[in-house]
This record gives sequence, structure tokens and C-alpha cells, in this order.
Amino acid sequence: MLLLKPIKLLTMLKKQKKRFLFCFFMFSFSFFVKGQDNDSIAHNFELSFGQSTLFISQGSLTKIKTDYNIIIPTNSMLFFAAFRPFKTIKLPVFFNLPTESKQYIENGVLISEKASPTFGTGAEFKLFSFSIPYDSKVEIDASTLASVIFKKNNQIAFAPLLTSRIRIIKSQSFIMYLGTSYSVGVNTWGIFYGTGYIF
Repeated sequence: MLLLKPIKLLTMLKKQKKRFLFCFFMFSFSFFVKGQDNDSIAHNFELSFGQSTLFISQGSLTKIKTDYNIIIPTNSMLFFAAFRPFKTIKLPVFFNLPTESKQYIENGVLISEKASPTFGTGAEFKLFSFSIPYDSKVEIDASTLASVIFKKNNQIAFAPLLTSRIRIIKSQSFIMYLGTSYSVGVNTWGIFYGTGYIF
């Protein structure tokens, strides 16, 4: 008799499996819709300050393997602003200002070169978001940008830039984010992070 009750319970659960999955799906969908409703379009400006670090490009990595040189990653200050005309699309503008020169270690000698500031704009898309406790939510964004690099002798170079970032939004106003970027033309990978406000 003691074994019969668990067997009956398992049989009943198997029969109710479809109904349970349907209820779970509807609950999840309603939770998702509720989270979307809280995403107010009134908060459509983002302004933030952060830092970025550029790492070794693929071309430089080949040179390192042949010439035994070492390139030290370059740190920059990041100024980021975005206008959001739609809930899932933002139009960002950024300015990357290097805080140090490019540094190479070649045959034990430290060589420094001027690092170029970068300006860019494009489109950023919200892939998905979900709510977390304490009146906060997490958003995953991806963007395609066009960057302008100010080089030596007032020369200008253009390079496509692909980025992705994770944002933590508190009370629909304060944000913290961590992201990664890849410059298609320069073949340079980097990370960036910062804090800001949405208003």
C-alpha cells in the first residue's frame, strides 16, 4: 500500500504533464509581458562614463610570433551617450580618449607611440531582458557601429565596430554595464565597462 501511492502519484503527474507545461508557459509569458510593460519609453536617454581597454590585434600577434615583440594593452576613457527612439533600438554615440600611449616591448626596450582617439555612432539593439530582485533588470545588447580613428598628421581612418554589452538597470535610472568590442578593419578586440544614468 505504501508503494502504491507513489506509483499512483507518478501516473497522475504523467497524465497532467501537458497541462502543467501549458500553465508554466502561460505564467512565464505573463511574467515576460509584465517586465516589458515596466520598460517605459519615457526613459529614452542614456549618458555614461567608463573605461575601455584594447588588446592585441591579429596582425600584431603575427608580428609578435616572428619578431618576439610584446604589445601592452592600451587603456582609454569612454564617453557614451544613447538616444532610444524605440524600446528595442538605441542610437549610440561614443568617444574613446586614450589615457596612455601605445607601448611596445621590443628586445627588452620599451617603445611608446601616440594612441589615437576614436569617435563613433551606429545602432544598438536589445536582444532580450529579464527582471532580477530589488527593482532591477538585466539587458543584453548588440550593436553595429562606424568608428572614426584620428591618426597622426590629422589623418582619419574609418573602421566598422561590433559590440555587445550586458547592462544592469536599477530603478529604471542607474545602470552598470560590461561589454566587448571588435574592430573589423583594425582587427582589434577590447573590453569596456562603466556606469551612467537613464533619463
